[in-house]
Amino acid sequence: MDSDDEAPPQVRGFVIITLPPPDNPSLGKTITAFTISTSTTGTIPQTPTPTPAPTQTQRQRQPHHNNNDPQDPLPLQQPESVPNPQVHLPPTVGRSFIINPRKLLAFLGISLLALVLYGSGSSPIVQDLRDSEDDDKDDKPGSFLLPLYRKWRTPQKGLELKLGSFVDMDKGDLVSLIEDEVGDPKTNNLLASDKKVDSSSILPVRGNVYPDGLYYTYILVGDPPKRYFLDIDTGSDLTWIQCDAPCVSCAKGANALYKPAKDNILPSKDSLCMEVQRHQAAGYCQSCRQCDYEIQYADQSSSVGVLARDELHLLMENGSWTNLNLVFGCAYDQRGLLLSTLTKTDGILGLSRSKVSLPSQLARKGIIENVVGHCLTIDGGGGYLFLGDNFVPQWGMAWVPMLNGLSMDFYRSEIMKMNYGSRRLRLGVPDSSVGPVIFDSGSSYTYFLQQAYSDLVASLEEVSGLGLIQDTSDLTLPICWKAESPIRSVKDVKHFFKTLTLQFGSTWWIVSTKLQIPPEGYLIISDKGNVCLGILDGSKVHDGSTIILGDISLRGKLVIYDNVKHKIGWQPSDCIRSRKFKSSRPFWGEGTL
Repeated sequence: MDSDDEAPPQVRGFVIITLPPPDNPSLGKTITAFTISTSTTGTIPQTPTPTPAPTQTQRQRQPHHNNNDPQDPLPLQQPESVPNPQVHLPPTVGRSFIINPRKLLAFLGISLLALVLYGSGSSPIVQDLRDSEDDDKDDKPGSFLLPLYRKWRTPQKGLELKLGSFVDMDKGDLVSLIEDEVGDPKTNNLLASDKKVDSSSILPVRGNVYPDGLYYTYILVGDPPKRYFLDIDTGSDLTWIQCDAPCVSCAKGANALYKPAKDNILPSKDSLCMEVQRHQAAGYCQSCRQCDYEIQYADQSSSVGVLARDELHLLMENGSWTNLNLVFGCAYDQRGLLLSTLTKTDGILGLSRSKVSLPSQLARKGIIENVVGHCLTIDGGGGYLFLGDNFVPQWGMAWVPMLNGLSMDFYRSEIMKMNYGSRRLRLGVPDSSVGPVIFDSGSSYTYFLQQAYSDLVASLEEVSGLGLIQDTSDLTLPICWKAESPIRSVKDVKHFFKTLTLQFGSTWWIVSTKLQIPPEGYLIISDKGNVCLGILDGSKVHDGSTIILGDISLRGKLVIYDNVKHKIGWQPSDCIRSRKFKSSRPFWGEGTL
């Protein structure tokens, strides 16, 4: 038969839209196109061959908002629109409609209707600020990134040394008035969030080692939420806030005292009460109606109070809030130098490895992985603190084991060797060739063992012949030097000093892990324009046989405490922004307090 006598093939095309099951709408809709070509020559019609049109599936995240969302200095991240999925036509359908334009228009109309139905069922998608490779980790706990703010000068020049430990006390003399005030507390189980949080928060910070001395962040507690400023302290177990229960001895503080209700006081049968009181000489008091505590700090300051439970509000990176019940200290009696540091803060944020610390409580609820990190700028600009593992770099970190022992709640490791320049400093640890090291953000300065400190001071005598003269009239720190004219910055005199190197893992230079502390990591400039040594004699601090690395030596580094993998790590950083934070909003933008 000639081709001129052939009738054009009859083509029918249709689209099937499959809706998701009602109990699982996240599966999305499916669009399937069919073509059937029938010839007039008596051939058997082709069996319909479905060709599923590719659809774009994207996870839907809805931030968990509280009806009483507290105001926060940074605006919430607005959701971005999601592009409509494209329907790709099978090649057979496209060729058939080129022959018959009427069929093509009919198919396009059906497709447009399908897209409208698809779009009407889509929910807004909150922008994910993390790397794309993290998108498939739906069940992975998220992270929080908290801001640090400058603390005003105190008469102690920031010499506060924390490293808190629980001690015994006479409960009858301390807290009988609280039991009379609040009565028998109602038992409240720790309440987990309704869902796992898959977001992080990052805010600008301010602070420095000198003259401010301490770094702090804020938390929002209660309903309605109230803001409290807390010193960040990786050497303290318990988070506590000055409270009116009533207060026996409290500093004025930055905010009004926390006032607990009767239901906020934790009963003694709570497991966290057992954790706190097991450190006390009297042990756990099962018959007590409340959970009393006393914390003794290394500078002989103390805080006394009772454990309380209240709602904690944390802001996520995507602008959502997560709310959970936090156990913390209602501190009604502070003594010693601690009072002078509470003039612009309201308490302490406990970040240690203890079960009662904030990161441990969040980790047990599945909110975060038990990882803590901080980054403080070396020029005194501030830094950031984060909870969770979302901000842990995948490369460039130096890691050392996190050791257990008598001080198991501290972030502790061991060094094998320590040098000032090329000169070795003797560790002076009795009956040991290694030196215990504690990383403590609650200490402004660094403390060496007595032998190592003496060797360092002897090594520094050489700077007197290079143009610097020791100034004994400057009482800012034990050792200060003056120049012919006032010194403005450590950079002006750093060439007189050498780098300190701490070797972990091995005495062999090549195979050891090294923490290098440049002059900026152990020197400060005083108000008199002198340069002072920020490393002190630690023979009377803690147990006298432990090196304590304080904020001055941890600046200019991202320092991470991984309680899941039991390791401590660091890498150089300007601490201006996290590498994994990819928002277009400037890190130093609006939102500071």
